[in-house]
Amino acid sequence: MAYLRYEKTFQRELLRRPDQDNSEIEAVVDEVLERVRREGDAALRDYALRFDRTELDDLYVTDEELEAAEKSLSDELRTAIVTAHGNIEKFHRSQICRETPVETAPGVLCWRRAVPIEKVGLYIPGGTAPLFSTVLMLATPAVIAGVRDIILATPAREGVVNPAILYAAKVAGVRRIIKVGGAQAIAAFAYGTESVPKRDKIFGPGNRFVSVAKLKVSRFVAIDMVAGPSEVMVVADRNANPLYVATDLLSQAEHGKDSQVILYIRSDTEKEAEEIYGRVEEALEAELGKLGRREYMEPSLSHSVAFSFRDNRTLIDAINLYAPEHLIINTADDEEILEGVLNAGSIFLGQYSPESAGDYASGTNHTLPTSGWATSSSGVSLDSFTKKITVQRLSKEGIGGLAPTIMELAAAEGLTAHREAAEVRIR
Repeated sequence: MAYLRYEKTFQRELLRRPDQDNSEIEAVVDEVLERVRREGDAALRDYALRFDRTELDDLYVTDEELEAAEKSLSDELRTAIVTAHGNIEKFHRSQICRETPVETAPGVLCWRRAVPIEKVGLYIPGGTAPLFSTVLMLATPAVIAGVRDIILATPAREGVVNPAILYAAKVAGVRRIIKVGGAQAIAAFAYGTESVPKRDKIFGPGNRFVSVAKLKVSRFVAIDMVAGPSEVMVVADRNANPLYVATDLLSQAEHGKDSQVILYIRSDTEKEAEEIYGRVEEALEAELGKLGRREYMEPSLSHSVAFSFRDNRTLIDAINLYAPEHLIINTADDEEILEGVLNAGSIFLGQYSPESAGDYASGTNHTLPTSGWATSSSGVSLDSFTKKITVQRLSKEGIGGLAPTIMELAAAEGLTAHREAAEVRIR
């Protein structure tokens, strides 16, 4: 049985992401958004009871719940969360930028100020795989950026929030947590309720209901990005360990049935390509036989594909065409290939850089553009939580030198008051 469809000749149409029909989901999301907008907290409580079997007296997690969650975790997991947070914090602190004023003309000084967004909402899924790592990826840069008002939303299951999510929030510095999930959490962030003040920007991944809700409310509130199914592209040559390649493919396939994995084989001959592909297939079969979540991996592999390439130029063009969320370059000449990559969310170089390192603990952010948006978008960073405000100060000399230019341009556009505002200062 072949797990990855193998094609000797590259065909761009086979790179198409799995089709998604969201018509039924949109109808449900529209109802949820409207109810939360009209009914506020009452709707949130009703949906928590209906979807999560949780009866909420208070929407917010209490200090007692936070303490209990911390005590329930093993020492090993607490240590791992703290270590991951330290690396993520170090990487994102390095992104702090203090811009130097520029004198564009004598007496004309211009600069930018980076100021934090005031109120953000962080959404953390709590389904089949509660993503406490995403708490670290979103809350850490938000805190470093200086966001003053952070609320984290995550569903409680039968009254209980995943303790690792709560502990990660505490480590990252977030204390305001609401026990609300799904599209209703996005609605609360977008419109505000009695207990949840409206947010200025919403962050975080989720299922299709969450993604559709974020897209719909983006008319009223900023969002980080519209996240589609997760994806990885692995580039391998004869030097790549097939077991490493297989586990990298499966680590992304296990996210969901609609995830997609792509294998690009760089080889000098077709025979060599087929040998590399065969070894990867053997490793896939062995790993699938012993790993869990096979019910997610096999459907994901069913719409995944492998191609072979004889030269780096064609290979790089094919990478940029797909614009993968995650790109693993496991080849002897990884740096050479890296130089040509323009479109990717996050890149992993060499034999010892699994995608899971970026997902958890290397320090880079794992909230990344999917569905080809890496052609024009970046992953979450410190910049995602800040705004850049331009500032200028003109001296008397500065306006004196610049006024003739301003007056000429304003007159040409027919904006007489603009011209006058410059002229009165030199008259």
